[in-house]
Amino acid sequence: MFDPKIVHILGASGSGTTTLGKAISEKHGFKHLDTDDFYWLPTDPKYTIKREPSERQRLLSEAISKAERCVISGSLCGWGDIFISKFELVVLVETPTQVRIERLKQREYNNFGDRILPGGDMYQSHIEFLEWATKYDTAGIEQRSRALHSEWLKKVNCPVIIIDGTQPINEMLNKVGLSNG
Repeated sequence: MFDPKIVHILGASGSGTTTLGKAISEKHGFKHLDTDDFYWLPTDPKYTIKREPSERQRLLSEAISKAERCVISGSLCGWGDIFISKFELVVLVETPTQVRIERLKQREYNNFGDRILPGGDMYQSHIEFLEWATKYDTAGIEQRSRALHSEWLKKVNCPVIIIDGTQPINEMLNKVGLSNG
């Protein structure tokens, strides 16, 4: 079993990074930090106003320093390179686009309800978000994409594990292979 202090989990939106991060937190006692909590200001609706990169970095740095062990889920590409040297394990979650989009539709409905349906005040932004998320496998490095993550992973100097995001969570946890500290 492996006992890293800082684990980073990344993947496409809807791939299961947050779910895996929460599971690692619950099973192994890591503090779970999700990049969305640092990237976005708290607003209603959520995910509409970005924090300045320096503020994201400061807040995440403070959260890491307060945790004995932490798991960071979500993408740090473009603003979190200063944390790369701190990672002791990186997990890339890969999930087919069709599965991700269905998960995202459900998550968006759970978060926003009828607001994302036709006629709702968030319908257009919901459609644009799904279109953006669908492009993960085909887009270049100009957006969060497989290409961007592949380039970003070249900077990492620790073990990288690739996980199938369609597996049951217990299988994903076993593949990561963490100890309970």
